[in-house]
Amino acid sequence: MPERESGPGSASRGESVPGREDAAVGGAGAAAEGLSGRARQDLLSRTALGVFRLNGQFLAVSEELARPAGLTAARWQVLGAVLREPLPVAGIARTMGITRQSVQRVADLLAAGGLAEYVPNPAHRRAKLLRPTEAGRAAIARIAPGHATLAARLAAELGESAFAETARVLERLAAALDTLGEPAGGEAGNGEAADEEVPGGDAAPGGAAPGGAAGPS
Repeated sequence: MPERESGPGSASRGESVPGREDAAVGGAGAAAEGLSGRARQDLLSRTALGVFRLNGQFLAVSEELARPAGLTAARWQVLGAVLREPLPVAGIARTMGITRQSVQRVADLLAAGGLAEYVPNPAHRRAKLLRPTEAGRAAIARIAPGHATLAARLAAELGESAFAETARVLERLAAALDTLGEPAGGEAGNGEAADEEVPGGDAAPGGAAPGGAAGPS
């Protein structure tokens, strides 16, 4: 990730100022502690609405990227999850943070279409593993050019450093929500909205996103 240019009051490139990072972290924590309850709620609402909007945007982009390969966003998402290694349906669901039933429906469609197959699971006799077929890998490979173009356009629009930081912030947000678990007021939704239809195809498990030419990781 490119380093930031030095400027007034900042360390020169490659240098660090002793205590500056600690001060920054401490300052951020102090600022958060000083927020009112209402302000915290507003931040949560802005974050959630922003993520909901992103989900819709990524769904639309994913459909466009996946269409030339004969896939839908949902099929791309599930197929991409098993490119590195075969996984049981429950494992795919845990990785994506969505319901097992949603993944099962799409996995069955992939298997019926010859893009994936179920193979025995040495660790669990009943929970078979899903893995891509050669046809499935070829379909994912056809997404690569469009995916690379979108990545380059986003990097140009945001800047390389901001693009990388955006990914890190979203990862931290997801990890924080995992740590918090279910909201105190009731049970978490756990991706039940995944049962809704995606334009052009299957039930969308949790909202597919163009997570890589190799598929969402």
